[in-house]
Amino acid sequence: MTNGDYLIVGQGVAGSVLAWTLDQMGCRVFLADAPEQPAASRVAAGIVNPLTGRKLVRTWRADDLFPFLHRFYTQVEAKLSASFFHPRSVYRPYRSLAEKNDYETYTADPDVARYVNQSPDNQFFAPYITNSFGGLEVTQAGWLDLNRFVDSIRAYFAEKEQFISAFINSNELIINGSSINFDGCQFKKVIFCDGVMARENPLFAWLPYNPAKGQVLTARVLNYPIKHIVNQGAFILPIDDTTIKIGATYSWHDLDWQTTTDGRAFLEAKIRDLLRVPYEVIGQSAGIRPATKDRRPFVGLHPAYPSVGIFGGLGSKGVSLAPYLARQFAQFLLKGEELDPEVNIQRCLSLYYRT
Repeated sequence: MTNGDYLIVGQGVAGSVLAWTLDQMGCRVFLADAPEQPAASRVAAGIVNPLTGRKLVRTWRADDLFPFLHRFYTQVEAKLSASFFHPRSVYRPYRSLAEKNDYETYTADPDVARYVNQSPDNQFFAPYITNSFGGLEVTQAGWLDLNRFVDSIRAYFAEKEQFISAFINSNELIINGSSINFDGCQFKKVIFCDGVMARENPLFAWLPYNPAKGQVLTARVLNYPIKHIVNQGAFILPIDDTTIKIGATYSWHDLDWQTTTDGRAFLEAKIRDLLRVPYEVIGQSAGIRPATKDRRPFVGLHPAYPSVGIFGGLGSKGVSLAPYLARQFAQFLLKGEELDPEVNIQRCLSLYYRT
């Protein structure tokens, strides 16, 4: 291993996107990750959706994030000759006439309407999805095959001999005023992208994380030609012609990586009246989302060590947030451009000085 500009610690979606972004801007980037460490990106469904919740709430910064992420993942696919990004609309069947009326009110807002098709082919969905009252389509959505994406990024850096297969603790780093030394090599900066593990990193343990456990089922299904993501209290994500994912649970207790019978029962109850064709559960996975108390990511440099940074706290929207914010962080690191104050860790400095 030789000297580099940046050492990125953690290769989930955040680390992968940031490493790629800096690399494409001409930086010499080393990406470090321990394959045996559990990672939320390995089990997450990878859905991107500009309108979420019962009231079709527009994702924070959606007008910037969604055009950017579609371009970003498509360009990475082209450069790596790979396939992992799948633009798909989200079909949301109405559960009642009252809900239909409510949704029509929400979509009258022009900022919401730009993401909505209110006249989907309801008859096409009817044999497979319960939709007695019709439904609407959320556009500009889709999903990222996170395992293929992460593996493709890893292979890219490995081919350049810039991938380190190891878990790096902060106490293994020699932090100088303007550089970092690790294993005899020097870097301008180290950026931690280690997801929920950041809570155990003494350099960033002061940041207010609020992690949430999530569980997803994988199921085999026959005669299900739908390519849309379906969402009605739970999502149904078609992976291929015979495989779907069903999710997801949210839990702020029992923060481990173990699946539970309660989690499976909850998800099956959610789709019992939604999915009209038989299915067979063939897998179940659990992960811990690195969510934050104010639901905004953590981006920036350590207040006492300017050669140490963090890019994390992306929560359940990591696939949506990472490309745009990685570009912004890179512009901050390379050109001194301002970070969005809503994501800059300076908003939490009072917590740092309190420790």
